[in-house]
Amino acid sequence: MPADPVPFELDGRPLSARPGQSVAAALTDAGVRSWRTTRRGGRPRGLFCGIGVCFDCLLEVDGRPDQRACLVPVQPGMRLRTGAPQEWT
Repeated sequence: MPADPVPFELDGRPLSARPGQSVAAALTDAGVRSWRTTRRGGRPRGLFCGIGVCFDCLLEVDGRPDQRACLVPVQPGMRLRTGAPQEWT
């Protein structure tokens, strides 16, 4: 029997993940390929290395800026916010 999906939201958009998934894996499964842009040039960034080395997957998690989506497990009710890095201080 499959486990119940884990509800979370990205910029107010309701999504769900499989239990144990990282935020990056859940976003990728939902078809979200990028969730921030570079400071120079505004190029899209999202999941790249998947092991926390490259910092391309940064986003805000429950009010905490600059979290690596590939290292953070999805939690029920988690609120994620995307945006350009210069918006996060």
